[in-house]
Amino acid sequence: MKRLALAATAVAVTLALPACASGVGGLARITVIDRTANRELPVYWKDGRAYVAGQPGNEYAVRIRNVAGEDLLAVVSVDGVNAISGETANASQSGYVLGSYSSMDVSGWRKSMQRTAAFYFTTLPDSYAARTGRPDDVGVIGVALFKRRPPEPAAMEPWRPAPFAKSESSAGAPSAPSAERNESRDSAAKRAQAESPLGTGHGRQERNPAQWVEFERATPYPVETIAIYYDSTRNLVAQGVIRAAPRPRDPNPFPGFVPDPVSYYRSWHRPPGA
Repeated sequence: MKRLALAATAVAVTLALPACASGVGGLARITVIDRTANRELPVYWKDGRAYVAGQPGNEYAVRIRNVAGEDLLAVVSVDGVNAISGETANASQSGYVLGSYSSMDVSGWRKSMQRTAAFYFTTLPDSYAARTGRPDDVGVIGVALFKRRPPEPAAMEPWRPAPFAKSESSAGAPSAPSAERNESRDSAAKRAQAESPLGTGHGRQERNPAQWVEFERATPYPVETIAIYYDSTRNLVAQGVIRAAPRPRDPNPFPGFVPDPVSYYRSWHRPPGA
C-alpha cells in the first residue's frame, strides 16, 4: 500500500540521538517547534495529558524523531484533520515514512507533492478545521505510529543429495543462502528510499517536496498513538495546566520618612486589650 514520505532532502538523519531526548512518545519523540520564535515549546503535563502553549500568529511544526531503530509510518492529524489528505483524521489514512533514527518536521497542510500551507496558531473560528465545518476537535495534535511488516522469508527448496559423480564438488550446494543475501540487499535498497481556544490556520504556501514510497503495515492498528494538546498560555493557566507565576514584589525605594524602630515595632505587636 502506498504511503507518503518526505523527500530525502527534507529528512534530517540523526545517527545518534541522546538517551533522554525531549518530546512525547516512545517509538518516536514528538515535539512542537515554534518556527517564528525558533524554539521548542515546553511540554506541561496534567492528568496524564501533554500540553504546549502556542503564541497566536506564530507558525509552528510538528517534529517527529524516530528512535525505534526501524522504519515507522507516522499518520499526522491536526485538529482532527489528516495533515496530508485534509480528510477527517483516521489512523488508516496516509502518513509520512521515517527511516530508522531519522527525523522530520511536518510544518503544514500538504497541497501537492511539492508544496504545503504552513501551520500557524490562530483563533478557533479562523482554524482550518472550523472553516471546513469540523470545529469539534480543534486544539490537539495526533501522531499514530505503525511498524513496517517484515519481508516474507525466502522460500527454500528441499535439500537433495548430489549425484555420486559430483559429491566432491560444491556444485550441488543449496543456493538458498545466496537468495537470502539478495533479499537482504533488496530490503536495504527499499529502506534507503480564557480567550478563544487556539486552533491551527491554513497559512502561506511554501516548497516542501515529497515522494510516494511503498509501506506495508505490520498491523492494522497503530502500535503507538501520541496526542499533544495545545492552547494559549492564558487558557492553560485558567485550566490549571500551567501554574500562574507568583505576583512579583514591587518594593518602593522612597516610601516616606524614617519611623522610630521601637514605636513602629510596638504599634504592630501590642498585646490584646492594650
